[in-house]
Amino acid sequence: MARTLIRVPATATRGEVIEIRTLIQHPMETGYRPDAAGRLLVRDIITRFTCHFDNRLVFEAMLHSAIAANPYLTFTLRAEASGVLAFAWDGDHDFRHVETRALTVT
Repeated sequence: MARTLIRVPATATRGEVIEIRTLIQHPMETGYRPDAAGRLLVRDIITRFTCHFDNRLVFEAMLHSAIAANPYLTFTLRAEASGVLAFAWDGDHDFRHVETRALTVT
């Protein structure tokens, strides 16, 4: 289970642009570094991040080997209605982590 930090305002006014920040703990091994015996370590990276708001894709990022460990992503969203944000990180070796947060719009 990955450890995540997700910052979403609990409430927003209709039409307000809110900032959403996400961070996930992950080593993001590139597959280019050798281990102590000189063999290349197996690549292990998060390859895709998505955010859906009430089942509608609102943000997507494709990640590659050059991304640092513990990827931090921030983006904005215009709050038009209350709903649920679903965050998903997908990666190598069938890695998948999903979290949700509620957003109340007044």
